[in-house]
Amino acid sequence: MAYFMGIDLGTSSLKTLLIDEDGTILSVKAKDYQFASPFGGYAEHDPKEWWGALVETVQGVLAESGISGEEIRSLSFSGQMHGAVLLDKEGHPLRPAILHCDARSGEEVEKIRKALGEDVERLMMNPVYSGFLFVSLLWVREHEPELFEKIRYVMLPKDYLKYRLTGEISSDYSDASATLCFDVEKNCWSEEILTRFCIPQEIFPPLTDVSEAVGHVTAQAAEETGLSQKTLVVAGGGDQVMQGIGNGVVHDREACINIGTSGQVSFQSDIPIHNPKLSTNTFCGYKRGRWITMGAIMNAGLCLKWWNNLLQQKDYAEINRAAGAVAPGSGGVVFLPYLNGERTPHLDPDLSGVFYGVNLKTGRAEMTRAVMEGVTYALYQCFELCGDLGLTPEGAIVSSGGGARSPLWLQIQADVFDNAVKVAQNEEQACLGAAIAAGCGAGVYSTIEEGCARVVRYKDLVVEPDRARHEIYKEYYQIYKDIFAAGGRVLHDLTILGRRDG
Repeated sequence: MAYFMGIDLGTSSLKTLLIDEDGTILSVKAKDYQFASPFGGYAEHDPKEWWGALVETVQGVLAESGISGEEIRSLSFSGQMHGAVLLDKEGHPLRPAILHCDARSGEEVEKIRKALGEDVERLMMNPVYSGFLFVSLLWVREHEPELFEKIRYVMLPKDYLKYRLTGEISSDYSDASATLCFDVEKNCWSEEILTRFCIPQEIFPPLTDVSEAVGHVTAQAAEETGLSQKTLVVAGGGDQVMQGIGNGVVHDREACINIGTSGQVSFQSDIPIHNPKLSTNTFCGYKRGRWITMGAIMNAGLCLKWWNNLLQQKDYAEINRAAGAVAPGSGGVVFLPYLNGERTPHLDPDLSGVFYGVNLKTGRAEMTRAVMEGVTYALYQCFELCGDLGLTPEGAIVSSGGGARSPLWLQIQADVFDNAVKVAQNEEQACLGAAIAAGCGAGVYSTIEEGCARVVRYKDLVVEPDRARHEIYKEYYQIYKDIFAAGGRVLHDLTILGRRDG
């Protein structure tokens, strides 16, 4: 029997999962952490803390499962996307990694847009946004020039962990395609973008497919983690791609909703989808000739976590019961979930959230449901934009992340989207996708598709939409969009003012 590990490097935690080749989950361990925000809008993390979390969770999984490091055939990764890890010539981090949710580089965003003009869509195929690796790199060059001169390697967050495990510098097409300095159609670093901005291409890592092996565990890493030097390390990919694999969403036009810390609606596609309006993202998928088109929101499960912490609500069964007793529309309360800016479709890191329509009858249950509904409206806006590009789901949409663990939130998703929703049995889809990639890289599964067929299983429940509730939500969704149309500039200005005086 072969055993595989999947490691998911998230924004707020690192998780390690162990399966056998038939998909039986033997152990899952997680280590929570918090990124630093030394100034308003900043989001940074010391990569060495990620390594410590990997060591702790790998050791924990081996101890709990009783499986020795010698028996682990291979492992692979899912990683938070877009972030910039900068190493010196000795391979040491030069500064904390700048994360995807960082908002410091507004000036660099505008410089890129001005310099490229209409070429942005042709060259990048994606909107320019703060927190993407290329934008953060330009910020470092402008504000930390002495440090910039010391850069020898630039990589994505999960690639640092692969480097610590193998001693090899590498990345994969899926994660690299989300940096804004990559040719998404040709699957390579963009010589034209890097040349136009005078960035040396040699600082970027060589690239592989998601399921390609990149090395073995070094002696030092084996000693620290308990793994074996025989353990194969497979590339893995960006979390959205790996989550798709873990949900079994690997065929053209299959769709997935994710409500994690942030949120996404993504479609698999056999062609790279161009969007002249740049209101969605198109990245490389899990293999060559496969792409994903997605809308991404900055604040999804994060909103409910923030709200529950504020009210000190901890019993999720009671939270769902109380909010479920409230009618669709939350008594006329609408929540705009822009706690940390927004990507799709507003492309503005300087936005804040708002409750609209609060009245004397409004209680915590109404506001809790409004948070769930507001996040779902934001995701539905992503879904609408994908539909404008000709992408419609084949069958039920797979829902994942924390939002898939709430029966109420699943029903809200089905009702707002007016589409059946189903859920994978395993709750750690990104980890599972990484484990499947590990099995493929080791040759146990001939393809990612075969790995999904053997490993991914779904719950019996399929949540069907209610047409009457959908009609109600259509009205509230239009008001949701109207609120931003009327007051989006005010939210932007208020955010800037609050950071200045905060």
